[in-house]
Amino acid sequence: MKQSIKITVALVVLISIVAMTMSGDSKIKVGDKVPVFSLTDQNGAIFHLDSVIGNKNLVIFFYPKNFTPGCTREVCKFRDEFEDFVDLDAEVIGISSDDKESHEKFANKYKLPFTLLSDGDKTVRNQFGVPTTFLGMIPGRVTYIVDKQGIVRHVFESQFDAEQHIEEAKKVLKELD
Repeated sequence: MKQSIKITVALVVLISIVAMTMSGDSKIKVGDKVPVFSLTDQNGAIFHLDSVIGNKNLVIFFYPKNFTPGCTREVCKFRDEFEDFVDLDAEVIGISSDDKESHEKFANKYKLPFTLLSDGDKTVRNQFGVPTTFLGMIPGRVTYIVDKQGIVRHVFESQFDAEQHIEEAKKVLKELD
């Protein structure tokens, strides 16, 4: 009996520690230095974030899944307004857990002019502290605006207003110039 109580207490403590770790305390916030990472893009090349820091402003958007209605609307709006981002000296980078092949099909089908990165094991998503929704079943949708010095200047999170991510990004980038 005493052994089962000890095990129960140990499990409660462990679950509490895990819950605190996942509570969002490690989220990237405005003013933080962007985490440097390398991931595979839709063409199979390795993209190194540190290769663009110092050269361009960055729009890094995490989205749940290729070919879903909200994500398709989001990437197509980024595509349709891509020239605005070029004019604002920004590089657009989309990240999901989809694999390279899925990203390649998605980019080709919708003629996406920007980089899509595969984060299959969610390492980068976790580095940024991007939350999940619906009891952890659906990856979150968060956009980070990073200046040329690699400092996060804005974070926008909205699971359901996918197209608003583009408007938020453009508004902040205009303020950076």
